[in-house]
Amino acid sequence: QVQLVESGGDSVQNGSSLELSCTISRGSYTNSCMAWFRQAPGKEREVVAFVDTKGPTVAADSVKGRFTVSQDNARNTLYLQMNSLTPEDTAMYYCTTSSSPLCVRWPGHYRYWGQGTQVTVSS
Repeated sequence: QVQLVESGGDSVQNGSSLELSCTISRGSYTNSCMAWFRQAPGKEREVVAFVDTKGPTVAADSVKGRFTVSQDNARNTLYLQMNSLTPEDTAMYYCTTSSSPLCVRWPGHYRYWGQGTQVTVSS
């Protein structure tokens, strides 16, 4: 059984920083890919950043230069450091994982998801 638990979401002001964490309980599951997605009200779920066998990638153009993604050495926790937050970053942020060696940007690829953590940025 694979379980993902996100934390770190909050309501903050424009320009603030937050760090999200995602802890995975995976047993013998090989979580080669771990990814952050986000979904704003009325919008589709979109990839934000991920770590796979090629290393960390910030995938969303709108957050490049502001967000960084990292993982602990044991691959049990995924982090998302978010700086210079804007109201456009307001969304529910979800963590997911896959045994594929490379992460996929399509959310339909993933079977396991956390419950999400809400990030709200006010102007």
